[in-house]
Amino acid sequence: MFEHLDTPEQKALREEVRDFVRWVPRDLVLDMDAERVTYPREFLQEAARRNLLGLRFPEKFGGRGLSWSDEVIALEEVGVLSMSLSCLYSLPTIVGEAIDKFGTEDQKERFLKPTLEGKLTTAEALTEPRGGSDFFGSTTVAVRDGNGYRLKGQKRFVVGAEGADYFMVYAKTDPDAPPHQSLSVFLVERGPGVKVEYVYGLMGTRGGGAGRLVFDDCYVPGENMVGEENGAAPIFYQMMIPERMTSAAGVIGTARAALEVAARYSTRRKAFGKTINRFQAVSFAVADSLALLDAARGLVYGAAKAVDSGADPSYCRRLVSEAKKFSTEAAWQVVNNAMQVMGGIGYTNVYPIERFLRDVRLAMIWTGTNEIMNLIIQHEYYRELEKRISSPVSRDVESDAHEAEREEEKVYE
Repeated sequence: MFEHLDTPEQKALREEVRDFVRWVPRDLVLDMDAERVTYPREFLQEAARRNLLGLRFPEKFGGRGLSWSDEVIALEEVGVLSMSLSCLYSLPTIVGEAIDKFGTEDQKERFLKPTLEGKLTTAEALTEPRGGSDFFGSTTVAVRDGNGYRLKGQKRFVVGAEGADYFMVYAKTDPDAPPHQSLSVFLVERGPGVKVEYVYGLMGTRGGGAGRLVFDDCYVPGENMVGEENGAAPIFYQMMIPERMTSAAGVIGTARAALEVAARYSTRRKAFGKTINRFQAVSFAVADSLALLDAARGLVYGAAKAVDSGADPSYCRRLVSEAKKFSTEAAWQVVNNAMQVMGGIGYTNVYPIERFLRDVRLAMIWTGTNEIMNLIIQHEYYRELEKRISSPVSRDVESDAHEAEREEEKVYE
């Protein structure tokens, strides 16, 4: 844990969130996993009552005016519950990012404030049946109709499709423009023309009402457009931060919980006359897991600091992508280690490890697959490298070789 780095205010926040996590009924977690609950509105309402939603947003809209360095603390603690509850807890901060950064004062009053007060619930509609990673290839269209737009198309894998009161939707408003200049963002309220066509049966991360939405000639008032017409690209790039930071931080809590269950088990379970934590195969698996978790936490908290400091956006995109990739893969390894430590009983529902395993697998796919994270990481790094070559700020170590002057041996073509 990095609690020794927390300020007194952050320590208090961590305890406040832990108190909220202890409040969550055990039956809610289990009923969601059993799909007896499809949208836990009371969970979000209680978080709002405790003023724990959208911590980074201004106080006048219901937030606390805190930073990413604060919010990742809350996200990690909520992640202990389940990936589904962690995701639902994250949605106000994800959708709220677009409204806070790009929305009008009217939109903040009508949507952001009641969301943080627990009066409205929200969801984000990005992925389409034809593709996920090819975001700008969206086929959902919004056609001008008087002072508003008519929305037609489909979005799938929408967490909260079953229960959200409004959706943040990307739609094509200029079919003739280049892809990055063709999309707009809308806040679409549930109502006529908005239909939940299908609710998915998921391997894990259940109970959030993930489904496919169909927009059939749905009318959206012009005042519900976020930002400029055809101006979705800068919003989408900004949204990379909350989408991936929330995934990266939340999954650490899930993996941490799995490791604690397995480590506690190892101090009680005996084999060959001694507790299994005395065996190197077990204790080293715990050690490896701790190192992975602390490394992931360091990267997540470091990325949060970079965003808070106003660092170069491309540098922040790289760090946030690294944090999402590394923490989700680390969490997957940690939960697998936990199951291996526990042996056969870890594969049953006597312990929550099998649920954590099913949940965590999704983390490497959603909010941008980890392959897409690699694409962003290398792209931004090469851009940084080009800048450093043109304006060196540190030692040129290429010359630190015994035969560095042999230019005839440096053949590049």
